[in-house]
Amino acid sequence: MAKFDKTIIRYEKELLESVIPFWEKNCVDREMGGYFTSLDRDGSVYDTEKYMWMQWRIVYMFATLYMSEYRKDSWLDIARDGYDFLVRHGKSGDGGYYFALNRRGEPSMAPYSIFSDCFAAMGAAAMHKATGEKKYRVEADSAMRTYISRMSSPKGRWEKSLPGKQKRLSLASYMILANLGSVMKECLGTEDYDADTGRAVDTVMEKFWNEERQVIFENVNQDGTFDLDSCEGRIINPGHGLESMWFVLQYAEGRKDAKLIDKACKAVSGLYKFGTDPVYGGIYYFMDVLGKPHIELQWDMKLWWPHNEAAIAALFAYRLSGKDEYLKIFDDVDKWSWEHFRDPQYGEWYAYLNRRGEPTHYHKGGKWKTFFHVPRSLLMCINQMKKLQ
Repeated sequence: MAKFDKTIIRYEKELLESVIPFWEKNCVDREMGGYFTSLDRDGSVYDTEKYMWMQWRIVYMFATLYMSEYRKDSWLDIARDGYDFLVRHGKSGDGGYYFALNRRGEPSMAPYSIFSDCFAAMGAAAMHKATGEKKYRVEADSAMRTYISRMSSPKGRWEKSLPGKQKRLSLASYMILANLGSVMKECLGTEDYDADTGRAVDTVMEKFWNEERQVIFENVNQDGTFDLDSCEGRIINPGHGLESMWFVLQYAEGRKDAKLIDKACKAVSGLYKFGTDPVYGGIYYFMDVLGKPHIELQWDMKLWWPHNEAAIAALFAYRLSGKDEYLKIFDDVDKWSWEHFRDPQYGEWYAYLNRRGEPTHYHKGGKWKTFFHVPRSLLMCINQMKKLQ
């Protein structure tokens, strides 16, 4: 097995001296409550809208870091204050969570996304584990039940599609549940969601995995068949696929399921080979499985989170399989990410690069990027490397 001493030190330094301090200093709205997530390169606030996915992810991340070996009491204070703001202002009349609030906490966007409920469940569950307080468990269970109940019709009355649109299953809903179920089990000590988690994992591996092409599809027909006649049916999001595979590997390890581990490792290899840019390096954002024109014009950009997730997936696969090909994947992703995403001047990572790896935007947070993927990846990679040691 490889030695990771220097890499662990580098990752700890990045997490503790760059990424966490950037958000700790700049994200807390000490006047109104909640967090600022639209942070420019230097940490200054350029928009005060409070998007629920981003808010709850910050609660989850600071609570999780509080429970780590690097524990600081102030991290739990940040998570607790954010939680109180979100529960007080963020819940809609039906018990779900709005998509966004204004700075004061007034709803500004309808609760059309089930992922607001997903990350509320994650954040509340982490708070329960960190404190042992019952109110957090109650909120976690409530948000989790709401998420599961909405999976068959995620947008509910806010759905824009009409009957003529092909009905499909979306990878995102199932892969997130595969991870969310593991978070609930770990943080709440419950088996209540084991069956849902198991079905989500089975769906990802039996319906979205394509053995012939060695990729995870983003959308499949409801019967699990693949639609190669439409742009939507041909979408491959390598980052989503790699992220979902470490969720599956985590689940499989807990159940000592060697067959599932082998299958998920195989998918990590296939997805990385398919999704890597052979000219400039890095992982593409979107791809068409047949190489046809992609409907998303930003398809060839290099985003932060696929690289974060690829690093975790590669280390999981290496540790559980012992095969050097996964160590090579980790080394390649690590090297490319460190050279292109980090901002040595102001700290944290850029989010959006062009195909060549040059920043197209310099901000560090916004509607879709927050204190989540980068610190989670650094922390989980450290943990995986320490297990390998």
